Amino acid sequence: MADTYLKQNATGYANALICEAEGLERLASALGEAGVTDIGVPRVYRVDESELEITAIEALGASDRARQALGEGLARLHSLPQDAYGWSHDNYIGLSPQPNRWCRSWGEFFVRDRLGYQVTRVRDAAQRTRFQKVLEQQGEVLMKWLDTHCDHPSLLHGDLWSGNVLFDVKMPWLIDPAVYCGDREADLAMTEMFGGFGRSFYAAYDRQYPRTPVYGVKREVYNLYHYLNHYNLFGGGYLGGCQAGIAVIESISQTGH
Repeated sequence: MADTYLKQNATGYANALICEAEGLERLASALGEAGVTDIGVPRVYRVDESELEITAIEALGASDRARQALGEGLARLHSLPQDAYGWSHDNYIGLSPQPNRWCRSWGEFFVRDRLGYQVTRVRDAAQRTRFQKVLEQQGEVLMKWLDTHCDHPSLLHGDLWSGNVLFDVKMPWLIDPAVYCGDREADLAMTEMFGGFGRSFYAAYDRQYPRTPVYGVKREVYNLYHYLNHYNLFGGGYLGGCQAGIAVIESISQTGH
């Protein structure tokens, strides 16, 4: 057997590692369907409520070639249309529950099951009321706008920040997924929250599957989900990101773009 890594369940949720293992296996399968051979996903050797045993990865620095492989491979993965938006059951985004269902409308799923759910978890009553009011007043417009600018459901990693991609001597590896099906640009938006993967990654992605002209606006909307999650988990340092995302939603309602 190859060298393995044993991950302990420190989340407080009994099925968190089981959901993670399922996400890894679905990503590996979809990359195979897309013909992507130069992005790795750890193999799941065993999993239960307390432990997950997967392939060990010797992480090194990322070369431009590896970043390009990640960008091109991710674009090919995102190019595969899925049947609907959402997922068959709930899973987790980091240390938080992530509710799921199947939905024909991307806008409806994102506004209600991503933003709406996180807003209900906001502990500060004044902020929670403010955010809920915006979603109630602007939600329908935002749903239609998102539906207009989403080509098809794509399988998403779901938590694609730089800490969840490792690079060894051969290739990039995807770890710690929060999989569901959604707008591909939600994955790309998350890559830019904490540093990104460099110019070569985005250039390679765009050569394979160019981003939409409104990606810059969508990035702020999609990352609101992650800012809300971080605000709920870690506190006020992320409130500014939440407020900026809410302001973008209000702008979309006012200007249509």
